[in-house]
Amino acid sequence: MPDILKTLIIGSGPAGLTAAIYAGRAALGPIVLAGGSPGGQLTKTSEVENYPGFGKGILGPKLMDEMMAQAKHCGAALIWESAAKIEKAGEVITVVTDGGTTYKTHTLIFATGAAPRFLGVHGELEYQPKQSAEAKVGGGAGVTYCAVCDGAFYRKMPVAVIGGGDSAMEEATYLSKLCSEVTVIHRRDGLRASKVMIERAQKTPNIKWQLGQVVAEVLGDPHAKPLASVTGLRLKHIQTGAQQELSVKGVFIAIGHIPTTQVLKGIVDLDAEGYILANDKQETSVQGIWAAGDCHDRRYRQAITAAGMGCKAALEVERYLTHTGLS
Repeated sequence: MPDILKTLIIGSGPAGLTAAIYAGRAALGPIVLAGGSPGGQLTKTSEVENYPGFGKGILGPKLMDEMMAQAKHCGAALIWESAAKIEKAGEVITVVTDGGTTYKTHTLIFATGAAPRFLGVHGELEYQPKQSAEAKVGGGAGVTYCAVCDGAFYRKMPVAVIGGGDSAMEEATYLSKLCSEVTVIHRRDGLRASKVMIERAQKTPNIKWQLGQVVAEVLGDPHAKPLASVTGLRLKHIQTGAQQELSVKGVFIAIGHIPTTQVLKGIVDLDAEGYILANDKQETSVQGIWAAGDCHDRRYRQAITAAGMGCKAALEVERYLTHTGLS
């Protein structure tokens, strides 16, 4: 390994691995800090139908295994550690891992993604499609955090959307075209989404409303085949405490995401919620550091858009290294 790497990639989701594929093919010798749970959020999903190239879809963990194998084939080295500290001095970026290893690099592609905010109620983890890193439970079906990713699995079924912001209204409107009924559940009597988004949802006949309510428990059948499955929600009224059960097959939680960018705080510019600010070339406010995927993208949050940003970042890194004579 050279004393100073040409590029270091932090993150092993679609953005980081696509960057690694392109950087490897450009003979940049990329090192990928893949973390302790490599593969990103797609390893916690079941079937992925909207990633191009797979006629009948592909399991999320399988897709990420294939991406990791492809990155290695193209010349990337994957290290199962995470970045604990990042510093930049001149043209050199120093990254210290949680395992105590120090890497020096001329360029850095940051692609650590974002994690959905959890409700924190009983049944939420149990009925997620894939075992959760937060608790050794899961392997069921019915709790998800992305309508575009998973909505098609609930065609003609009743579902619920949790949240009151623009994301929740978008999820509900999207699902209304697929599902028999969509119930929006929000803890306040008023919604915080933009007026146009609220009006659009309110005009949709199969979107129903449960306002002033919180989810007390996700209900399900742990013995359902082939997977333990959601059967409904137990709701609790904020003011009266009265409880009711709502029958649904899918629960779409839309209460926001948390970008995994804490290690970059004070180094590059972040927005108020911690997302990395970057231009259309994926360049951050600091020369030599690029951002790709959900740690930057608060709007789309799709595997294919993350992969596209990883591609752009790697291409820009190669051009930067050539232009500065560091390649």
